[in-house]
Amino acid sequence: MPTDLRNQPQAPILVTGGTGMVGGAILRKLKSEGHTNLYHPSSDQLDLRNRDQVFDFVSETSPSVVVIAAAKVGGIVANSTFPYDFISQNLQIQTNLLDACLKNEVPRVLFLGSSCIYPRDAQQPISESSLLTGPLEETNRAYAVAKIAGIVQVQSARKQFGLNWICAQPTNLYGLGDNYHPENSHVIPGLIRRYVKATEEVATSVTNWGSGNPTRDFLYSEDVGDALYFLLNTYDEDEAINIGSGSEISIRRVAELIADVAGYGGATKWDTSKPDGTPRKVLETTKLASMGWFPKTSLEDGLALAVEDFKRSGKRREA
Repeated sequence: MPTDLRNQPQAPILVTGGTGMVGGAILRKLKSEGHTNLYHPSSDQLDLRNRDQVFDFVSETSPSVVVIAAAKVGGIVANSTFPYDFISQNLQIQTNLLDACLKNEVPRVLFLGSSCIYPRDAQQPISESSLLTGPLEETNRAYAVAKIAGIVQVQSARKQFGLNWICAQPTNLYGLGDNYHPENSHVIPGLIRRYVKATEEVATSVTNWGSGNPTRDFLYSEDVGDALYFLLNTYDEDEAINIGSGSEISIRRVAELIADVAGYGGATKWDTSKPDGTPRKVLETTKLASMGWFPKTSLEDGLALAVEDFKRSGKRREA
């Protein structure tokens, strides 16, 4: 079993993607637990696509734990428009990091997958055993294949070298530090941006992509940070473990909740000529729950916090 980090506040820990939503969440959790020896280089400080830079950085910092939260991410539009960028850059990032961790004998690595790794038509809720049992959703297939490759690479390192490396795949996330780009954001930040802007501009209508009928489970950023810290201290199995909310909701209902929080009073229209993506995607979280972890933030409370985050600082992250 892994060494409990709660007994090692001075352990050197590298978090990649620390300026993003997930990386930022795990960093805040680590700091709240008293960890002080933290490395979280920005992309300006360390280009994870540059193999030599990555190997030099890992060698110089000698981390005992590496959290791979860095990735090229985006919504349906970005994934559909730039599939080569998504598969190529993510393969570069994760392979460089995992190879550097192997060379430097890093004892503990946590690789972040994604709920999109599962087959489009997987039985719902989606259990961990559904991986590689069917075709992927076409709109994000390139990204999913890259993430699956990372999971298999971690599992191979465990098998071949006996390393305590693990993988986890969070459900759809939102919250502090999210990406609010008008074209490349995920569904909740995209809706938040749209409704807040419409409220400020006193718009009479908002048009959202698709039908609004697909269902998802959503998890607040600080809850995923808490879950990842929990897993670093307790989990040591080959299987990539799901992290989710344990409940599902339609995109249409999420839009209604965000409109209410934003104070929007106009009409909402749905452009059904645009793709919905996977009709239903809800993760089975029984395994994590059986270990004793549960989310703490309701969707209503999390959306209110996310809207405030966008109003306070998210507008700087639109570009």
